[in-house]
Order: sequence, then C-alpha cells, then structure tokens
Amino acid sequence: MTRLTVLQSFPTPRPTTNPYLSMLGNALRDAPEVTVLNFRWRTALGARFDVFHVHWPEILVTGRTPARQLARQALTLALVCRLRLTRTPIVRTMHNLHRPVGLSRRQEVLLTLLDRQTALRIRLNETTAGATGLRATTIRHGHYLSWYANHPRAPMVEGRIGFAGWIRRYKGVEDLVKAFRQTDAISHGLTLRIGGLPSSAELARQVTALAAGDPRITIDLRFLEDRKFVDLVTSAELVVLPYRFMHNSGGALAALSLGRAILVPDNATNQRLAAEVGPGWVYRYSGAISATAIVETMALMHANTVREPPNLNARDWARAGIEHVEAYRLAVAMANPT
Repeated sequence: MTRLTVLQSFPTPRPTTNPYLSMLGNALRDAPEVTVLNFRWRTALGARFDVFHVHWPEILVTGRTPARQLARQALTLALVCRLRLTRTPIVRTMHNLHRPVGLSRRQEVLLTLLDRQTALRIRLNETTAGATGLRATTIRHGHYLSWYANHPRAPMVEGRIGFAGWIRRYKGVEDLVKAFRQTDAISHGLTLRIGGLPSSAELARQVTALAAGDPRITIDLRFLEDRKFVDLVTSAELVVLPYRFMHNSGGALAALSLGRAILVPDNATNQRLAAEVGPGWVYRYSGAISATAIVETMALMHANTVREPPNLNARDWARAGIEHVEAYRLAVAMANPT
C-alpha cells in the first residue's frame, strides 16, 4: 500500500494546544503507512504531501494585527491555488457547524474557496448536520484516558460543582454562576469551582462580578495546565457544561475520562452519548441551566450509588488513527479518480 503524507492544519503542539490535536497527531504517527507533517507556511507551500487536513479553517485567514491577517490571507489564497493545481484534496473535521460571526467579506470568500477544495468531511458524531452523503464519514472524538493518566486525582468534595476549560460566550459560564447562586434557596452544602481562561477581558470581568459576594464560589480565570485541569475536575462531584449551543464537546469527554458525571443540555448528541457510556454518567436538562436542574441532578446522583465506569471503548485513539488514514485514502481517490 502506498504511503501517504498528510499535512495537518495545526503547528507542532505546545502546552496550550488543544489535547485533541496532540492525541490525533500521536495516533496518526502510530498508524501504518502515513507520515504526518505539522503546519508551517513554508511546508504548506513548498513540501510534498497528499492530503491537507483542516480543523478550524478560520485560523488560516485571521491574525493578531491587520498586517499579519492580510499576509495570512494572501498565503491562504496561494495555498488554495497550489492545492487545486496539484489536485491535493482537503479533509476537514467538522468541529463546529457554522463559521464564526464577524468575518470580513475577504475571509468569507477564502473560506468558501477552501470549502470547494474539500473532498471529504469528518463528523465527530452521527448527529452532525450539513455533512451528509458520500462526502462525509464519522470518526468519533477520542477519549482522554491516557492523556490524563499520569496526573494525580484530587479527593472528591461532596456537593461540589465544577467547570473547567476555555471560557467562551457560547459555553454559558455566566448562566451557570447565576443559576448556582439561586441554589442556596432550595439546597445547602453546594459549592462551585470554575477554572479556565476567558476569551476576553470583558467576559472575565462579567464572570467575576456575577460571582462576587458568594463565598461558595471559587474562580480561577487563568489557563489551566493539565495538572490543574485534572485537580479541578476530579475534586467535583458533578461537572456542569451549560453550553448555549453544544455539538461536540471535548470537555464532556475529558470529564467522563476522569470518572466524573456531567450535566449537559438535552439534545440528540448528548442523548447518544448518554446511551453510549452507560447510566449514571450523562445527566441532561432542557432549556437554560437552572438551580432546579443542578439540585435535582445532585439528588439523582446520590440516589444512583451503583455505577459501572463510563464505557469509552468506541473512542479508542488507535482505532481513530486507522479510521483517519482510511478517510485520507478515500479523499485521495475522490480527488483523483481513475
């Protein structure tokens, strides 16, 4: 079988890199007959590779300064032209269903060009819309069992609610703080611990202001290295992810991998996740997160004293690595039919 060379759209991982990308790179390097290149513009425009695997394409056309952004956009156009001329397919993982808001017309045009060059889309779950038919395949998001295996677990604190990870508007951390403050009227003994770096100074100020004056709430608005992430998650009885929109959540799988139950919005994706991992691990609420949902979920957890570990067998990274290689070969065949 011919060896494939795949260029990933992310650079060599750093401590702040999304663990999903690091684990995917490791799984691919362990898979047979594939060479993995990490992203550099010099590599993208000058090296030989068979497939370009894109994760968050908007990163290619944005920059910290206007000059850097313009340069990236020119380089992206050059890359698209090169891929088209060499008939090199793009494989895209559908981490998000929609583009970010606020993109310029030039950014929208470049992303549309990337879409047109995309031969195959990878869904992280079966419920992903907008990627149906022969141009899509499903490869489940892998677990975090081995990623966090060497970090010590904290003792579980009874009645503790936790949230850990990057704090973004769509994740609804402000809603969680508001709902938690109302739990004191219907239940006592609960505490809330929040950790993670907010996406803006304004969001950090808002979360801090909402938590002010409630001694039951502890917040640490800094980037959480893996050791601190594990400490926060495992110290909690329940991890609450009050996303305003939830499609794929590495945070949910990370908590489950660390043996902590989660409370998440009730949707098709989370219904499937609950059935997959087994009873007593994925609790769901309808509408907005509320004090009632939090208190009732804690009561259900305490009543359910017998739980098997969450079943994450379908999310093995060795399997995911092989499935990705198969997807790359399919994309090459689609872009270069005989």
